[in-house]
Amino acid sequence: MSRILTGIQSSGKPHLGNLLGAILPAIELADAQKEPAFLFIADLHALTTIKDPQQLRENTYAVAATWLAAGLSPERHVFFRQSDVPEVTELAWYFGCLTPYPMLANAHSFKEKSENLAEVSAGLFTYPVLMAADILLYQADLIPVGKDQKQHLEITRDIAQAFNRTFGDTFKLPEPVFREQVMVLPGIDGRKMSKSYGNTLDVLGDLNELHKRVKRIVTDSTPVEEPKDPEKCIVFQLYAAVAPSEETEAMRQRYLQGGYGYAQAKEALFEMLKSRFASQREAYAAWMSDKDQLEAILHAGAEKARAEAAKTLALVRQRIGLSVHSYLSSRVKPIV
Repeated sequence: MSRILTGIQSSGKPHLGNLLGAILPAIELADAQKEPAFLFIADLHALTTIKDPQQLRENTYAVAATWLAAGLSPERHVFFRQSDVPEVTELAWYFGCLTPYPMLANAHSFKEKSENLAEVSAGLFTYPVLMAADILLYQADLIPVGKDQKQHLEITRDIAQAFNRTFGDTFKLPEPVFREQVMVLPGIDGRKMSKSYGNTLDVLGDLNELHKRVKRIVTDSTPVEEPKDPEKCIVFQLYAAVAPSEETEAMRQRYLQGGYGYAQAKEALFEMLKSRFASQREAYAAWMSDKDQLEAILHAGAEKARAEAAKTLALVRQRIGLSVHSYLSSRVKPIV
């Protein structure tokens, strides 16, 4: 049996790229395994960018509601909030003591911001170490990730190998799981769809706002009557990511034949997004109106996650020469 693990930052409401690139494939992969998957909301990671407590709480609820609306079963899988399992930060410290500076200095999460070091926090610099703790704490086998997280998973494997060499075999070496066709979904401006770029499509929110954003998708100036290259068009790329294959092919032919404008393509994309995510949109609204139930689900998941985390941390403490008895005897039940 293989254990699946993945997490989504609560740095904002999940968008189309998150759904197609992470959430839906993770649920599909998790449901195909006999063992429960570990799926979490990475609110500690979100602290590298979010400083408003209310915003962080709302983002966390939005991520939870999105997972549940997308079909996640909290009864079958372990669904929890990262910060509800404090063992992860303890393990991150142990890993930090084994992780060389150059490894973190070469991580793209740091290099992207390194031109202005005054804005780089220690948390951002050690982001890959906490991510390694997220994964290895639960002895996960398979990690659904996007292309942008491939390097961080390689760092996770390096850290696990360093620990195993130093203290004895303790951690599994997790493997990435990619879905090539949605590795990088374009945003409305052509760059990777990302909350940090503000170029996302919120398919679970207000339809009027979604319609406005679809209309803002960047296109070239090819006249309506002329043929167009579908592979170079953001609208077509997004349509192909959500539409059935036969409808995608039909739109491709319309592009190639000419007489089909980008405005028509955008309307087709909006209608596809509207219908494709109709049931999830309704479920999302229902979950967001019941925060108490969301909290209950996250708390129940944290109990399961922390029970598993305690086993790993007890073994780690034993291996590195720290007290195990005092840890187990003083450990308090996290949820009451």
